Amino acid sequence: MDHTHPSTDRTRQAVTGLALAAAVFGGWLALHIYALFVFELTWASLPLALTMAAVQCWLSVGLFIVSHDAMHGSLVPGRPRANAAIGAALLFLYAGFPWKRMREAHFAHHRHVGTNGDPDFDAGNPRDVLRWYGTFLKRYFGWSSLVWVNGVVALYWLVFDVPMAQLVLLYGLPAIASSFQLFYFGTYRPHRHAAEPFPDRHNARSDDFGTLASLFTCFHFGYHLEHHHRPQLPWWALPAARRSMRAEPGRARSGAVKEDAT
Repeated sequence: MDHTHPSTDRTRQAVTGLALAAAVFGGWLALHIYALFVFELTWASLPLALTMAAVQCWLSVGLFIVSHDAMHGSLVPGRPRANAAIGAALLFLYAGFPWKRMREAHFAHHRHVGTNGDPDFDAGNPRDVLRWYGTFLKRYFGWSSLVWVNGVVALYWLVFDVPMAQLVLLYGLPAIASSFQLFYFGTYRPHRHAAEPFPDRHNARSDDFGTLASLFTCFHFGYHLEHHHRPQLPWWALPAARRSMRAEPGRARSGAVKEDAT
């Protein structure tokens, strides 16, 4: 029997979550500064530039996933103001997203998952990845995102004299690619309509990826059914939840998981 006090579990979760969040943010910021203000883009350095763009894309996904944990209060359990402050800062840094609107939209997704009331879902194109992605962009990338991104580009180009090619390759491309990565692995694959029906009312399924593939595709957000059953779990705890589910008799085939009372 586990006699660990709940406050100890919350403290451990907060310390782990904040340490990982700091690593993701620190890595993103360091690479952002180096790629745009130190690195010199030439034909000879293009392979390195493409590698940095790929890493920055992945770290940008991480920024959003950390802010997603903050929405659910799982980044710093029991500290709603800390969650809101960190989540809002990372969302704005990611693409100028407003915290309150994004949080409300995400909770609507959980309440109405896979239906017309779900802002993440495209009921008219539940199998078409490109049309659905277009709908996704129109719903989430509004004027605040346009002002923020264009403001950053203008500042870096006109004031700091960063070459436009470098801005496109090492700022614009990772940002756009990360939005598709988040959409494809965190929305489309889990909630798309397929020949096999969804295992339960959550209208979600999990990818059968190994832990490393799951981490590098979308910070374990491909273990999506587990997230919908246990939204209070942080991203880094989802692999353990997935293993636990697969160990239960009859669970691996159906994809069903035990749902926590919330």
